Amino acid sequence: MNRSPLDRRGVIIAVAASSLFAPVAARAGGARNAEAELFVQTEGQKALSIVTDRSLSAAAREAAFRQMIDRLADFQRISGFVLGKYGRVITPAQRQRFNAVFKGYAQRLFQTSLAGFKGNRLQVTGSVIRGPGDTVVNAVVSGDPRSGPLSVAWRVLGAPGTFKAVDVQARGVWLAITLQQDFVSTIDNAGGDIELLIARLEADAAPGRRP
Repeated sequence: MNRSPLDRRGVIIAVAASSLFAPVAARAGGARNAEAELFVQTEGQKALSIVTDRSLSAAAREAAFRQMIDRLADFQRISGFVLGKYGRVITPAQRQRFNAVFKGYAQRLFQTSLAGFKGNRLQVTGSVIRGPGDTVVNAVVSGDPRSGPLSVAWRVLGAPGTFKAVDVQARGVWLAITLQQDFVSTIDNAGGDIELLIARLEADAAPGRRP
């Protein structure tokens, strides 16, 4: 029996531990992007520090993280990608509802995923320019004495002043690719009915529900 993306979110978090947009293999020997590296070092560290700050209440931590991730991630681009082929046929009214509910879902997923790293320090180790305005920034998350450092990669689009993260990879997995596969499969199994996915995401956003 096929499981919905909402049923499989625990597997996604455990395996991917964070991410958003498209699979990228960093090419050895490529040029580095110092500005994109600084963006990830600064903003990524802020996000990680918020989710690991136990001096804040859960509500305060969630509110602070949502503000932070809004500055860091391009949810408009991400929401279009995860719909896959259905992004071309979704109606404007459905798109508006989907974008609103997906943003909250992705924010909660990001928060849970980053908290799953267990470390509290992010250190950028390099970057690869894939094309104009498209950079993969490599980093290491550390600080947990019970486990070793974890290598992660952030895909950043834009230029200084307009940078946005569209993906973060951990353990070889990009979360948006997994989400796209799950979302498209869910709609396929519903005979192409996008409403089913939107309804499930809206139900997941009900008070008391968390990814």
